[in-house]
Amino acid sequence: MAEFKVGLIGLGGRGMHQMENIFTEREDICVTYVCDLYEDRCQAGVNLVKSKKGNTPKWTLDYKELIDSPDVEVVIVSSAWENHVPAAVYAMECGKQVGIEVGGAYSIDDCWKLVEAHEKTGIHCMMIENCCYSANELMVMRMVREGLFGEIVHCEGGYQHDLREEIALGDQIRHYRLRNYQNRCCDNYPTHALGPICKILDINRGNRMVKLTSMASGAWGLNEYARTHENITRELQDYKFRQGDVIKTNILCAHGQTICLTLDTTLPRYYARGFTVRGTKGFFGEVENAVFIEGKGTEDHSFFNNVEDFREEWEHYIWRDYRKAGVRRGHGGIDWLVFDAYFSSLRDNVVPPIDTYDTAAWLAITPLSEISIANGNMPVDIPDFTRGKWTCRTDKNTGYYSLDR
Repeated sequence: MAEFKVGLIGLGGRGMHQMENIFTEREDICVTYVCDLYEDRCQAGVNLVKSKKGNTPKWTLDYKELIDSPDVEVVIVSSAWENHVPAAVYAMECGKQVGIEVGGAYSIDDCWKLVEAHEKTGIHCMMIENCCYSANELMVMRMVREGLFGEIVHCEGGYQHDLREEIALGDQIRHYRLRNYQNRCCDNYPTHALGPICKILDINRGNRMVKLTSMASGAWGLNEYARTHENITRELQDYKFRQGDVIKTNILCAHGQTICLTLDTTLPRYYARGFTVRGTKGFFGEVENAVFIEGKGTEDHSFFNNVEDFREEWEHYIWRDYRKAGVRRGHGGIDWLVFDAYFSSLRDNVVPPIDTYDTAAWLAITPLSEISIANGNMPVDIPDFTRGKWTCRTDKNTGYYSLDR
């Protein structure tokens, strides 16, 4: 199998996790170049590749140097959120394939820059949204496509994860979340839920998101955390964080479906994405771990925790095959699958299952939510990044890893 020469930008927690579990484990990848703002992280990346793969990649503190290198064919951007779009656009303009990790954009202009770079170069930027390949999300997508839930009316989800320690220690561990929570108020991490929901609702392929409104609670969680944990910088005890503790974003789609997203990362809680799909004949709820189908014997409280009762019949073929072959590491195996999907599209020279229009639309929720909150929760129009092509698109992935009808 031919190897892709990969350059990795960003060697913090996410980048090194992917290096350890994906890039140094795959036979179709040779990491030839690594980049980070910090020399020690670069050296750690070089050492990891050398110890596991045998080759010694080059390293740099300048992402453009990595992209410019003839030793790099594919660029993966795992750096801080603010660098995702600039690095991706530069890579596309240099003729390099590129994938970016999850997060949100800083402006709608940035989203348009991605689209324009794709339309100019023909190269797609795929968001590496691993949750699109989670077992439950894929199973529910299959159920929806086969009509089990009837007409889909409403979907919910979010990123609900206690990140107080990571955020509050940002200056000490060199993590970008702290500066974002100090300076912005928005849904800064919408895509873990939004990605699978958009695929279920055929967004950009027969449907689209048209309008949103967002609301933020007050910001007290990080202050309380700083007051009760001695390892946190004292100045954060009374710091006036811009980021509200809970952000709610409601989205209206062209065909009438609604989406509710929740960001909840600075209060004590269990991890959940709250993935929920409501239809005229039934629903799936992640928190309930349940499928409810009208007329199928799930009408009472016995339906709680019954998802495994549906697994044998409704498991998506990707996960059915994956379990037989052996699930790999990386967030329960979904990291491996999303990179499988990406590199498969490169090998076959086809549109990736999450294309530039998807990437731009999902990234846009962050700056649009920021605008809505800043203007008294007013409704904000969501741009049509396809410029009308969503009504009649034929350029979509139809391969094994396809997420489209």
